[in-house]
Amino acid sequence: MSRFVSNARILVLLAGVVILAGCQRNVLLVKRSQCPAVAVPTYTGDMTLFAAGAGRDARDIDVVATITELRSNCLESDASLDADITYTVIARRTALAGARSVTLPVFASVVQGGNLLVSKQLGQVTVNFADGQARASANAGARAMVARSVATLPPAIQDKINRKRKAGDLDAATDPLSDPAVKAAIRAASFEVLIGFQLDDAALAYNVTK
Repeated sequence: MSRFVSNARILVLLAGVVILAGCQRNVLLVKRSQCPAVAVPTYTGDMTLFAAGAGRDARDIDVVATITELRSNCLESDASLDADITYTVIARRTALAGARSVTLPVFASVVQGGNLLVSKQLGQVTVNFADGQARASANAGARAMVARSVATLPPAIQDKINRKRKAGDLDAATDPLSDPAVKAAIRAASFEVLIGFQLDDAALAYNVTK
């Protein structure tokens, strides 16, 4: 089971996915995804716990957990798009004697344009091992709410991208996505929901070097 510290919905904008379709009519079509993209950031999808008082070698490993089966289901309404995000945490332990519960810290962050942190929710996922059980799993989730009013590119940008071009026009062969204003607008409307383990510096360094 998972328990998020805050149940408040995350307000995000749509992730902008641009698909260019070229044809003899020379029309550029833009299609945008209906929900923010969802991903596990590099080095945060695994967490390794070491036995108390032991070192950080492979023989000292106590529990290893991994985030997997990340999915997003989008529920649409006139005002918003709700992305219900689910994932599974799979854990393995080395000492099998006795029943045991292991609680792992997780986060759900919203990032704009690939590098700007908009919000971050902290939570926990608890994995329960039965006596003698080496492997256990738990389901977890988060929610992101997308406001339609802020999910659409400005009309002027849409017009610039989708404007029909005729052979012979001075800008007929110019890709509108090369326009700095268009690129900036698409980037500003591109958001991701990132799910991962909340790692301290030592845990992150271990993941980077292992």
